[in-house]
Amino acid sequence: MIIATIDTIEGKQLETLGLVRGSIVYSKHLGKDIVAAFKMLLGGEVFSYTEMLNEARAIATKRMVEEAEKLGADAIVGMRYASAAVMQGAAEIVAYGTAVKFR
Repeated sequence: MIIATIDTIEGKQLETLGLVRGSIVYSKHLGKDIVAAFKMLLGGEVFSYTEMLNEARAIATKRMVEEAEKLGADAIVGMRYASAAVMQGAAEIVAYGTAVKFR
């Protein structure tokens, strides 16, 4: 599956199949949240949150690809991520794009 942030794929004519998305609400356990709170006082990267968001993006992307595969897509174009804090230590990540088939 080709995933592109641009709206075209060079050398390919595309047939639009529709919007596809994958989402997840993801959180770390309380112990890591406490460690992250101390890290925020000292400054620097909060690795547990970086890890959390990387894992969440991977899962959201996988779910988006699975939805595109159900439509028979060859690629996803215009792919984007969106995120929102749901509560302290939890975030919703959405991966979305347009599923397309090559002509």
